[in-house]
Amino acid sequence: MKFPKLNMKTALMATVLAFGAQAALAEGVSIAVVGGKADDPFFAKVKKGIDDATLVVAAHGGTVNYLMLQNYDNIGGDAANLVRTAISQGASVIAVPNWVPDAEDEAIKAAMDAGIPVMLYNSGGADKAKELGAINYIGNEEYPAGLAAGAYFGSHGFKNVICVNTVPGAQNLEDRCKGVADGIAKEGGVSTQLPLPASSFGDPTAVAEAIKATLMKDSTINGVATISAADANSAATGIEQAALTAKVQLASFDMDGAGLDRIKAGTQLFAVDQQPWLQGFLAVSMADAYVSFGTAIATAPVLTGPGIVDSANVDATIAGAAAGFR
Repeated sequence: MKFPKLNMKTALMATVLAFGAQAALAEGVSIAVVGGKADDPFFAKVKKGIDDATLVVAAHGGTVNYLMLQNYDNIGGDAANLVRTAISQGASVIAVPNWVPDAEDEAIKAAMDAGIPVMLYNSGGADKAKELGAINYIGNEEYPAGLAAGAYFGSHGFKNVICVNTVPGAQNLEDRCKGVADGIAKEGGVSTQLPLPASSFGDPTAVAEAIKATLMKDSTINGVATISAADANSAATGIEQAALTAKVQLASFDMDGAGLDRIKAGTQLFAVDQQPWLQGFLAVSMADAYVSFGTAIATAPVLTGPGIVDSANVDATIAGAAAGFR
């Protein structure tokens, strides 16, 4: 078997990667992961993936530090500050969602200027990872996920859907709602965004009341999409309080046990899944492999979604959720 000859530049790069991997192993890699609240139903699953991957990192002397947002009132600015904290702590590599590029890009660039590679996960997408020079992007492409949700609604006969956004301004969520609107439009329907104050996130009463009031004002609405599983639970309450359970169908981005039970019972149409456990696990394990061993996956982005969970596959999904992985 013949192997291609390496030019000097390629050989030098290989030497640098090998040296970096040896240094990381000698010192013990320090991985900083910026993420949402651990009691958030979605990020609890991301955190489990992070914790599971941490076992691998610890096995060769490394550490993982989870830098958690305390709330979502200033999501972009707070995430940027956590990236700066990771820089000051001397992280070997940083994994971070790029929720609000205008607020976070500068901090991410500062990390890379300091010689710290960055892995984007959960939010940002392949184009942003390429623009910033990140290692890769792991997660969902939000606009295509929205398109899938809108198309599903439209193909099942729903003509007027609201997309409830409790964190307006967050690019990933804006992209979801835009995708819903464009996806249902291709099927002859319409969707408008219902933006709520960021303080509504995590306030089930406020979300339920806002949805109820909107449905009562417009009798043509027959679908509600929410940007999170927690908001879907609030939406279900709002729909019930408006006495519209038989008319208005619910869908959510992401899911929890209550949402899966509603899908099985027929009171929620579907959920758009992006596999949060896998995002957390891959964000840590791929970042670790990059700085510890000089390895990287050739595929970019590494997509964990979107997938549709509906009555056809809900039983298998419930089994995965019971094990803590869905």
